[in-house]
Amino acid sequence: MSERRKRLGGTLRPMDEGDLERVLAWRNHPEVRRWMYTTHEIGLEEHRAWFAAASEDPRKHLLIYEVEGAPTGFVNLTEDAPDPRGQSVATWGFYLAPDAPRGCGRGLGTEAIAHAFRELGVELLLAEALGSNANSIAFHQRLGFADAGTRDEPHRSADGEVVDVVRFRLERTAWTAAQEASAS
Repeated sequence: MSERRKRLGGTLRPMDEGDLERVLAWRNHPEVRRWMYTTHEIGLEEHRAWFAAASEDPRKHLLIYEVEGAPTGFVNLTEDAPDPRGQSVATWGFYLAPDAPRGCGRGLGTEAIAHAFRELGVELLLAEALGSNANSIAFHQRLGFADAGTRDEPHRSADGEVVDVVRFRLERTAWTAAQEASAS
């Protein structure tokens, strides 16, 4: 691992009210917003209402990714109902600060996945990306997610554009095996 990669490793912490305006600015940035299911610019009151509701829901885990103490990304892990096999399941979403140093994404992803499997104890982590978001699709593949097909219903943007939604899955057993293989 290069020295640069080591320096860009970070940590996760719970999001708090002091993060609201920062996270809202990241979410409303055009380069972040364009990849969301809802692309309107979110106002502070709407954002506060979302945070208040999410903070009361024990299934939702809102996290800030920090590198050297500086907030650089947001992660939302939501524990879902168990799958048909009884596996505990979570879904994740995330974004980096638009000015985050290059290379932070890998650290954010690695930390968030470890948090889901180790701290939350989920057995299956699910994700989605708009089919037009090649960077997100490649990112999930690099993190070890398997392709889970596309949603039956494509996403319709506010301007009427129809885009497939690519689904991914990562099982804890596969992730653990990959962690052990990279450690040896």
